[in-house]
Amino acid sequence: NVWCAAGKALFSTREVVYRVQQSRLSSVVRHKKIILPQLAATGVSAVSVKKKSGFEVLWGPIQAGDIQQFVANGCLAGPSMRRVTFTLPERVVLIPVELSHLPKPTTWVLLAVFMMSGIGTDFFSFNTAWSRGLIALAAYVAGILGGAVAAPILLPWIPGRAFALKGTLTGIAAGLAVVMVFKSNLGWVEAAAMIFFTTAVSSYLAMNFTGSTPYTSPSGVEKEMRRAIPLQAAVALIAVVAWVSAAFAG
Repeated sequence: NVWCAAGKALFSTREVVYRVQQSRLSSVVRHKKIILPQLAATGVSAVSVKKKSGFEVLWGPIQAGDIQQFVANGCLAGPSMRRVTFTLPERVVLIPVELSHLPKPTTWVLLAVFMMSGIGTDFFSFNTAWSRGLIALAAYVAGILGGAVAAPILLPWIPGRAFALKGTLTGIAAGLAVVMVFKSNLGWVEAAAMIFFTTAVSSYLAMNFTGSTPYTSPSGVEKEMRRAIPLQAAVALIAVVAWVSAAFAG
């Protein structure tokens, strides 16, 4: 989104000036004004854009859908155009975007899951890889649903400020659901492994969703990531060790 791109210097003064010059905008329009979204202000200096491109920056509405009304009002924004919202529909529409990033890493995760699920007293068994791998796959999918679907939908009602924590809570719930479904096939070590695995996936994906929200600053996101990622990795590692060792214990 605009806010995230501006915070990462992707939507920046330099980029705006470059686009204006590359498109030869001065030869297309007679006026010397350009409308930029309000949330880009963290990364764009209106004074510098004017100096380097000759175009005056008008800070437009937050929502792109309000631009037409903004122009009709003489480039004046009403209070609602300046108000940042993150309603349920606005959160839900981002879920497909979050899911679209998953196919490539999922391929490697599934390969690793089935390989580790087949390790046991017989060194490696394809039958075991299939039967245990399906359970691990269910835990992975549950983690995705917990972190990339449930967390965005239930965001305001999940306790905690950190998105990683919110994802942890939805991940635990999703992991417990997986254990209940497969309880007849799981020992307590395997059950714990699946809850840990689901929680790690859910926590990471919920944390990743932070960049799509207007709730925190880029520095806040980086701070949370520095704290959360080592914990998520540790939980995932515990899940792997427990899952593999359970095959030998059984």
